[in-house]
Amino acid sequence: MSRNFQPLRHYAGGWRASNVEDCADVINPANGEKLACVPLGAKKDVDAAVQAAISAFPKWRRTPPEERIQYLFKLKQLLERHLEELAQICTEENGKTLAESRAELGRAIENVEVACGIPTLMQGYNLEDVAAGIDEVMIRQPLGVVAAITPFNFPAMIPFWFLPYAIACGNTFILKPSERVPLTTQRAFELIEEIGLPPGVVNLVHGGKAVVDGLLEHPQVQAISFVGSTPVAKYVYAKAAVTGKRAQCQGGAKNHVLILPDADLDATTRIVTDSAFGCAGQRCLAISVAVVVGQAQKEFPKALLDAAGSIRVGNGLDPGVQMGPLITRDSKARVAKLIGQGVKDGADLLLDGRNGGSAPSAGNFLNPTLLDNLPPSSALSHTEIFGPVLSLVRAETLEEGIEIIARNSYGNMASIFTSSGAAARKFRYEVPAGNIGVNIGVAAPMAYFPFSGWRDSFFGTVHGQGRDAIEFYTHKKVVVERWPQEWSRRF
Repeated sequence: MSRNFQPLRHYAGGWRASNVEDCADVINPANGEKLACVPLGAKKDVDAAVQAAISAFPKWRRTPPEERIQYLFKLKQLLERHLEELAQICTEENGKTLAESRAELGRAIENVEVACGIPTLMQGYNLEDVAAGIDEVMIRQPLGVVAAITPFNFPAMIPFWFLPYAIACGNTFILKPSERVPLTTQRAFELIEEIGLPPGVVNLVHGGKAVVDGLLEHPQVQAISFVGSTPVAKYVYAKAAVTGKRAQCQGGAKNHVLILPDADLDATTRIVTDSAFGCAGQRCLAISVAVVVGQAQKEFPKALLDAAGSIRVGNGLDPGVQMGPLITRDSKARVAKLIGQGVKDGADLLLDGRNGGSAPSAGNFLNPTLLDNLPPSSALSHTEIFGPVLSLVRAETLEEGIEIIARNSYGNMASIFTSSGAAARKFRYEVPAGNIGVNIGVAAPMAYFPFSGWRDSFFGTVHGQGRDAIEFYTHKKVVVERWPQEWSRRF
């Protein structure tokens, strides 16, 4: 990709320079190469985007839904046409493998496609004669200006959990992507400009905390969508509540998998390994703890060790690479420190990925790491590591395994591997998590289902994607009507 060391631009009714000169380097985590310079943004930049969105809203909300989705059909085609280009940009700035980036783009396109059904999804309902001669109708109307704050780990997908639904419902939209990975979004907005949306319907503001606070504090922003760590999710949710905004805030995770003795050894090992170490463990649905139950303790730890040890780590653009780097040097140092803490707390280090193996020394590489017998008292048992680290915990029964999961404060995902329908049903019935996998390692819902985190993994009432997106991005208005016949005879 071409290198642009001039600060990237915001998009607020059109491309424009930032109101501040401060910018941060965008670094390729696989080799330390500088890719671009991203402006850190200011509240003036937020206000410019909000004003553009306010100006566009009256006409956009009056545009029929059937006409609004024609822009999304065009966007879907453009994203499909440029999928390889966008996947390469995503891999360069994020570090994940090219295959992972392609899959991520597929998920983004899927959300655009589902939002094209908004003329049906946004429909209300009605009932005649709720009382004698009185009819009642529920209709949906857009909120106004809405915004999303998205993370580094899925720069191509997560913005599209929100953008297509928001504008299809008649809102105008502002995106604040992670300043660590702004290039995928920048290119996506160049494509969005090609579909001919009216100026101000979609807007882009780069930056850090000042931009986040600017969106949270702006009185004309009606709703905030957020994906990131739990501490920041709590901050965004609380501040949105104080300023009277609707909010949905996806937080962190500590995802568990329960492996029963009747699980298929080869398939379970492959799926769990892919889940734990795909995207270098930097996804909110990555398995972090494997609870091996009963007789499964004899075979599965050795199988997982062999599979994890064979993963090829390197630059995600290189053929055959299965796992890329962590996003920053600080992230690498933090994860390495947590591994050391787990060992200090008494865990057995089955596989130590801190030496980087054969991966290039210039990148932020950690190899897969396996910790066995992690004590429940260890901080790692409830800390989101967000790196290529899998902890093994032992349980004697299904019930004990479920209790271990229930003690975890997060509730993003939990999975079970078994051939028993009764065990699977008990698991899905009792486990306190919003996304459940049965013989599935990454229980990522399709775009027509909500991405359903619980507990410390989500703050809000309705989630992203599917029908929840329509609930979040619309007001419900109830109209009660009486039209007596004698009134009509007066005219």
